[in-house]
Amino acid sequence: MGVLPDWMIARDVKIEPFAEAQHRPGVISYGVTSYGYDVRVDRRFKVFTNVWGSTVDPKHFDPKSFVDVDADFILIPPNSFALAETVEYIEVPRDILCVCLGKSTYARCGIIVNVTPLEPEWRGRVTIEISNTTPLPAKIYSGEGIAQIIFLKAEEVCRTSYADKKGKYQDQPGLTLPIVAGTGAARGNT
Repeated sequence: MGVLPDWMIARDVKIEPFAEAQHRPGVISYGVTSYGYDVRVDRRFKVFTNVWGSTVDPKHFDPKSFVDVDADFILIPPNSFALAETVEYIEVPRDILCVCLGKSTYARCGIIVNVTPLEPEWRGRVTIEISNTTPLPAKIYSGEGIAQIIFLKAEEVCRTSYADKKGKYQDQPGLTLPIVAGTGAARGNT
């Protein structure tokens, strides 16, 4: 298994919109890197709140656990969490697995970004989990870099891709709440 370089990412992976240049003065960087792609966070956020006294249950997720925000930036409360979506739409090739890691600019501020691996033939806009581990409010800027995706090319094509098994997060239009098949839980797309 090898890591795709910049020119292969541009050639082999559908990313829309695709940003060639990475450096932009005064902006947290985004775009193609030497061996990855820095995605941007879009304007839609869901910030955790306990105002309604909900319990976080992935099998029966209560959408009232979040406050919806659409803005140029978001303030995540201390020791709290938000969901967001990428600006970029991605289509992962059948012989690629993607790993997504938070950008160092945010990590150095105590902001942890989590995204589960993007499996072969997954497609959509990525839902991003952002945790503020600090005792202070944390500011996240829309339209700027939030995480880097690394593209791992397999030596052989997989037998069953995410598309083949009709994965529950396939073709998600963006920010998607938890889905557990067979629980009767609502899809939760927003």
